[in-house]
Amino acid sequence: MRWFCVMAIVGGLIAPVIAQEKPEVSLASAIQRTVEDELSMKTLGGGQFWGDVVFFHGWHIQQNVFTKHYRLLDEHDNRHASGTLEQCREKLDQIKGDRKLPPMSGRGVVLVHGILRSSKCMNAMAETLKEAGYIPFQFDYPSTQVSIPDAAEYLHQTIESLAGIEELSIVAHSMGGLVSRAYFAEHHDPRLHRVVMLATPNHGAELADLVHQIFLVRAAAGPGGRQLVTDAKGLIPSLPVPKCEFAIIAGARNNPAGWNPLIPGDDDGTVTVASTRLVGAADFSTVHAPHTSILRNLDAIDQTLRFLSEGRLRADRAAVAITDKPEPMANVTSPAAPSPAPSAQE
Repeated sequence: MRWFCVMAIVGGLIAPVIAQEKPEVSLASAIQRTVEDELSMKTLGGGQFWGDVVFFHGWHIQQNVFTKHYRLLDEHDNRHASGTLEQCREKLDQIKGDRKLPPMSGRGVVLVHGILRSSKCMNAMAETLKEAGYIPFQFDYPSTQVSIPDAAEYLHQTIESLAGIEELSIVAHSMGGLVSRAYFAEHHDPRLHRVVMLATPNHGAELADLVHQIFLVRAAAGPGGRQLVTDAKGLIPSLPVPKCEFAIIAGARNNPAGWNPLIPGDDDGTVTVASTRLVGAADFSTVHAPHTSILRNLDAIDQTLRFLSEGRLRADRAAVAITDKPEPMANVTSPAAPSPAPSAQE
């Protein structure tokens, strides 16, 4: 353990220096790459303090929310460079050349997690999208450390970095849907095709109203978490709808009581079905799943994929747009068959 800690410290100090060296001979270059590969190592956690700003295939550059320095990670979260954004970009360019990585192309989907989560909770969704021919980008942001608009700026930088991708969509869970809406308040990329929001509290979360009365919870939730309340004068009512076609999937128990007796109406245990509904949506549906397990729910994943490809959520009916008139719930709910029991880990 002591040796590991020493190597971690040495790696953090030496890697930025190596990344700046420019050997003139091939032998020196080969030696440099060997040393760098040995110094590359798994990150030591702390995902809540980093936000993605650049993606290239499985590689991504993140910024630390406190120190403002950057790091370059591969698809297995091994660190290959640390320092300024320019240093990490230079290292990534070197890797592109050394490994002969092709330019990106095709249809991309940015996956945006919710508060207190990480991009890993979107693994099941990412695998299904990949099998269907999409390129998933599992976006991370420091959800407990920044406001929703600040998180949207990380999303903006990530989208801007996706050179070569001809078509983009967004799949967002919970607060991630609000981050996506905040992105559209300031930015828009013409490549954006469709958005799917899963269990997003588009009118605020009644559960947040309750738990945020507790100081420790309010402090742990951070600036973004404190914006999740149902406040008519708060942030959420000011957010625009996405500037492209979008759909909403809500978690539900398909009965008036829902999963959580502390919040009104049908719900997923955290967000009410009513709060997810947003005027302007091209389609709306529910799945029988609690809030976090909706990301592993096969019905939700299938509906998401169908909307991205066909513009409707379910195969058994046409899209049900949300207008200013409430739709009959019989037309938008899914069968009440139980989903697989959620596991302890996402």
